[in-house]
Order: sequence, then structure tokens, then C-alpha cells
Amino acid sequence: MKFLNLVIFVLLGHFCVAQKCVVVDKDSEFPISAVQVINEDGSKTAISDRNGIVDLSVFDDMELLTFTHVSYVELELLKKQIRKDFITVYMQFKTELLREVFVSATKDKEERSRIAEETAVFSVKDIQNVVPQTSADMLSHVPGVKVQKTQFGGGSPVLRGMEANRILLVVDGVRMNNAIYRKGHLQNSITIAPSMLDKTEVLFGPSSVIYGSDALGGVIHYYTRRPRVSERPDVSLDVLMRYGTVNNENTVSAGVEVQLKNFASFTNISHSKFGDLRMGENRPHGFREWGKQYQYSNNTDRYYNPEPVDNSNPNKQRRVGYEQTDFLQKFFIPFKNKSELDFNIQYSTSTDINRFDRLTETTADGDLKFAEWYYGPQDRFLFSTQYRIKPESKWMDQGTFTVAYQNIEESRVNRKFSDLNRNSRFENVDVYSLNGDFTKNLNPEVHRNLGYGFEISYNDVESTSKGEVLQVDGNSVIGVEDTYVVQTRYPDGGSNYMSSAVYASYRQDLGDRSTLNTGIRLTNTVLNAKWIDTTYIKLPDSSIHLMNTAVTATVGYTYRPQESWQLNGVLSSGFRSPNIDDIGKVREKNGDVTVPNADLEPEFAYNFEAGALKYFDERRSYIGFTTYYTLLNNYIIRAPFELDGSSTIIYDGEEANVVANVNKGNAYIVGGTLNFKGALSNTWNTRASVTYTQGTAYDTKEPLSSIPPLFGNVEFNYAKNRIETGVSVIFNGRKRASDYNVSEGIDNLNQTPFLEEENTYYGTPSWYTINYYIRLKSSKNIDFLVNLDNILDHHYKEFASAISAPGRNISFTVIGSF
Repeated sequence: MKFLNLVIFVLLGHFCVAQKCVVVDKDSEFPISAVQVINEDGSKTAISDRNGIVDLSVFDDMELLTFTHVSYVELELLKKQIRKDFITVYMQFKTELLREVFVSATKDKEERSRIAEETAVFSVKDIQNVVPQTSADMLSHVPGVKVQKTQFGGGSPVLRGMEANRILLVVDGVRMNNAIYRKGHLQNSITIAPSMLDKTEVLFGPSSVIYGSDALGGVIHYYTRRPRVSERPDVSLDVLMRYGTVNNENTVSAGVEVQLKNFASFTNISHSKFGDLRMGENRPHGFREWGKQYQYSNNTDRYYNPEPVDNSNPNKQRRVGYEQTDFLQKFFIPFKNKSELDFNIQYSTSTDINRFDRLTETTADGDLKFAEWYYGPQDRFLFSTQYRIKPESKWMDQGTFTVAYQNIEESRVNRKFSDLNRNSRFENVDVYSLNGDFTKNLNPEVHRNLGYGFEISYNDVESTSKGEVLQVDGNSVIGVEDTYVVQTRYPDGGSNYMSSAVYASYRQDLGDRSTLNTGIRLTNTVLNAKWIDTTYIKLPDSSIHLMNTAVTATVGYTYRPQESWQLNGVLSSGFRSPNIDDIGKVREKNGDVTVPNADLEPEFAYNFEAGALKYFDERRSYIGFTTYYTLLNNYIIRAPFELDGSSTIIYDGEEANVVANVNKGNAYIVGGTLNFKGALSNTWNTRASVTYTQGTAYDTKEPLSSIPPLFGNVEFNYAKNRIETGVSVIFNGRKRASDYNVSEGIDNLNQTPFLEEENTYYGTPSWYTINYYIRLKSSKNIDFLVNLDNILDHHYKEFASAISAPGRNISFTVIGSF
């Protein structure tokens, strides 16, 4: 078969009359698409098509050509040499990193050796090998990232002991965080399909100089696939189909790329359907009943049952399934003056997603409390335009203008057992943003790089609600008998939040062995909110206007005493200005009602981190360690509060405690991550990581919320010719009950095993899973993957999660490129 492939490629090369060549993988000899060929000054480019064919007619015979691809080792050849000697050009797949390029730290391409901050990259090949069901599942495989799950249809990433609105989600240069991103656990990370991603970059630590408010714990930047132009018209089709046994997952994704000389388009549609989730049945932690679901509610918006029903299989978590559809459309238009225009349309929607922790909540008598508690369809729409210019003027080599509009719709619906009153709350957020990011190489000889830019973002929040008394006939909901007033989640008179900022960064090589990174940012935020209805809550002021201004800065230094060593140090500051959710939210959980607090102020983070990287085997392997200390000042925490002189309130017919987000003094988070990536041979490679985090408040001496226990992974992979295979171990240490933050309730201590004899909770038990995958290239167009996850069928819950993790899962995936 190899010989036949080679003959075909040689014939293709002769057919192209030596003005075209075929670029192929050195091991499998399959063609490589999207290889960019560029001359020395970058004035001429060409790209290989889906058959690996690239037209070289635009280049002169004596020009030096560089062949580049994100997954392959860069190759340089004279065109004359290609015409004489190489009708087929072979490229070597990167064993791991070599000169890894990172974008998110500077908003421009930069080698890792010049970046002081801790970073991580999860490539499209990594995504395909782990075949995650959601993008949140994908993030759980990134070293240093922990993911919490309240329900199956979600996932809240944790970076350095911070999550939700303390970390920043970005997609294609547009911030996903909006004015109602909440403190605690946030499930919005799943609203983009993994199959649409080209890569994901994670930047750890306060990153407010480049990204502004919210980036206290770090930045997660999703990059979706970008279409490429081609000298020859070409149309390609990508298909992914997957089935998973643990929850009857069915996923289908299809993408079409159209390549023309001056226009390119990429369209992708993905649909996933998930059923009931089976937990692991092997319980090495020793808690035989923990997490089992003996009863559940089968109520729906049209079906009424006044009583819970028995679960025939307590190891299967019922009514947690949902469906999700994602759409991506991109257009790319290059211009002759080296400028480029991108159009980006994204839409994500889901069916109703039941909230597992609330549907398993019990009354004082031990009965299920809620017949219905679900999130309505999670809808996210994005339209953005990016215009890239390369004027090469005195103050700008290149720049990017990004204009974006987003619309986010959320809803929450709940009803208790033996109650016909259904409460519904709806949120609609419109986000308008404008960014300008510019770079200038002040002195190419010593790599003096200046970056600067601006950002303007405006959020308009509409919050409504309704109460309905259902009319039922037997088990059928046939209508609504009456309506009543329900407290809205956010200000019912409307609210808005505006952020504007300017920033500048400077990066310079101080000789051949060191690089200095600096930056400063000025940010101003304005918040307005108005309440009208006073049926349940009457505030001292019915409207508020808040304005905050902050200056943040960073200084980073990298030192390379030898080619194989890199030492990093970073001093940085960050801040988070309270948003609409922090200041104006009203909600109930576990007998506590959160009420608005108009006196809330920004929280600040001051960070020091140090790291070391040691490379081996011509940079194909490395071991790295990063440690950090973060001081939180004026930090925001949920605490007991008084409203109108009272510490309790009547809410949804029950008396509840009043709590609110308030500012406290100082707290700290310390931790570190150890990483290893290695090429053991030409066919074997390995990677491993372990992360430790600890956080405590200086003033209250109480542990901070969202601090995960020790966690990490180890994996060994083998690749040769058409076969890739690997085994991994994912592990998680124990978190004792004494290490939980109890006052806020975010850590969900009540979701851990209860020790009746000691009348206390155990905390999170330690756990591990063993996983295996194999990938077979059956032809140049089709790959087959089989993944066995949690082979030992261990039962466990991720830290702070309500739902038990999946048990043994076998997934079958087919990936086709045509």
C-alpha cells in the first residue's frame, strides 16, 4: 500500500510539470493539507489542498521556501531543489513542542521562550484523541485545569483556585464573559462544540493588562477553525461521528471548507444527544450508597406526577440527558494590500437541562423537594468581524480591529412537589464590543516589541419572570389556572454594564539569553441598575449607579542561561469590577436568599510566580515547574446580610436567611504545577502533570471556596505509521471536610459522603481512573478511534460537583476528511 501511494504521488508530481509538489507525512505518506509555503520576505505564499498538492508557480527558482504546518516540523528548501530532487516533499510530525508558539499572552504570535507566564496549549490533535463529549470535558484534560459539574450539561473550569467570573473565557478574540457571569459555578464553557476548535490556549494567573476585568485566575481562549485560501479552487468535507456507551451519546459533526484564491469559507454544524448517565459501580472509597439515586422526578412541562418515582437502577442518574446543537460559519477575504477580513458567526442552543443538585435536594423529612428544576435552552449567538492590517508604519507593523455582537438567553424554571405553582425567570443579555490591538517591532535585531490597544464593551441586561398556577387533568398539564408575581433574578427595571480600557505592553530581549515583558492597563467600568417591583424585596435605593477605575500592571522576566534552560519570573496585578450578578442578583439556595448589595467594590489580585523549564533531546522533551502566590485584596465573598434591618426574609413562601456578596480584607492562594512532556523514542512519548492549590482568608482564617485537591495525570503514547495508541491515569487527591469553605456553600460539602457515627461530612474521597485509546488511519481520508475511559468503573465525584462522574465508557469515533 505504501508503494502504491508513493507511485500515485510521483505521478501527480509529474502531472504538475514540476510547478506543483505533493506534501506528505513522512511516516504514513498520506497527504497533508493546509501546509503554508512562504518565501523569505513573506511576499508570496501558497497553501496545499486536501490532496497535499501545492502550486509553486508563484515562486522563482532561486527562492528559499519555508513549509509550515501547526503539527509538523518546519522545513526549508530551495524551489530549484524541489524541482530537481523532490517531486514529493516529506514533513516530519512534531513529537511534541520544539519551538511552541503561543498567541493569547500578547494577542500576537510569540515563542514560548519569550513568555514568562505559565501557559498551556491543547491542539486539535489532542482534542481528537481524547474525544471529549463537551468543551468542558476537553478542558479537564489540560494540565492545571480542574472542572466542576453541578449537572451533566455544564462544566465550570477552575484555574489556580478561581472559577466562574474570576476567570475569563474568550472565543476568537471576543470575551464570552458578560454582566451576569456569576460567582460560584458557571456552566457556559460548553456552548461551543469541541469539533469546531482548532486549539485552546490557557494563560494562568492575573492577565488584566491584556484582557481587563475578570482575568484573575487566568484566561481560557478558544480558537475555532479558520478557513484558508488556495491558488486552486477546492472544496473539502470533514465529518465526525461518535457513540458513547455510558450515556448513549450520539454526536455528529460536519464541516465544509471552500477555498478560492481570494475567498475562503468554513461551515460547521454539530449535534449531540446525551441520555441518562451511568455512574461507576466499583467503589474503592468504601461508601456503598454515596451518590446513588433511588428516586427521581419524571415531571415535565406537560406531564404532572405529584410523587417521585423509584429508580430501577440507582447507579443510573436519571433525567440528566439533553441535546445541544452548535453552528459555526466563517468567511475569510484577503486583500492585495496585505490586509484581511474575517466574518465569524456562531450559534449554540440546547434543550432544557435539568439541574441535578436541586432535583436531588430533600426536605427535612427526607423527601425530594423539587418536581421541576431546570435551565431552559442555553442560547448563545455571536457575530464578529475582524479586520487585520499590515501598514508597516512608524508606530504599527500590524493591527486588528474586532467588532462583535453577542446575544445570550438563559432561563430557570422550578416547581416543588405537591405544588402547582411554577416559577420561571428569564434573562436576555445583549453585548456590543469593539477592540483594537496593534503591534510594532521597534528593533528587529534585538526583538523590541511594542503592543497597545483599546477595548470597549457594553452589556444590556433584561430580566423578567412569571408565576403560573398549573391546571392539571390526571397526569397531564392542560393549561394555567392563574398567575402571580415572581421576583426577578436581576433588576426588573433593566440594567447595563460598560467597560472601557486602554493598554500598552513592551517586550524586549536583553541580549541573547533574557527577555523582559512589561505592561500597563487603565480600565473604567460603569454599572446602572433599577428595580421596580417591591412585592418581595424593597431596597434602600431603587436604582444604583456605580463607577470604578483601576490601573493594573505586569512585569515578567525570562532568563535562558543555556539553550536547554528557561527560568521565569512574573509580578502582576489584576482586578475584577462587580458586575450585575454580583450586585443585583436575587436567588435562593439551601435556605439562603442572596439579595442585592449596592455598596460592593472591586476585588484585586497581586501575583508573584516563578517557574523553570528544562529541555531535553533537542527540545523534544521538557520538564517544567511553576509556583505562585496570589494575594486577594478586598475580596468578594457571600456572607450573612441584613435587609431593612432583618436577617431573614420570606421567599417563595418560606422563611430564609439573608445573604449578600460583600467585601472582606485579604486572602491568599498558593500553589504550583509540575509538567513533563517527553519523547522516549521516535515512536513512544509521555506526558504528566500534577497541580497543588491551597487558599485561606487572612482575616477569617477560613479556607477559600473553589480550591481543588491535588490532581494530575500521567500518560504514555505510541505512534507508528497508521496506528496511535496510549494509556493514561487521571488522579485526584482527597479534600478533607475541614479544608472546605462552609459559609458560602459553593464547595457543596453536602454532596460528599456523610459519616453518621461522627455526624459530619467526609469531604471528597481520592480517586483515579485508567483510560486507553487507539487510533487507526485506515486510509488517507478516514480515521477510526476507540476510547475506553474509566476502565475499572470507579465511582467518584469531581470536587464540588453534585453529579457522579461517568462510569466505564466505550466510545467509537469515525473522523473523515474528503
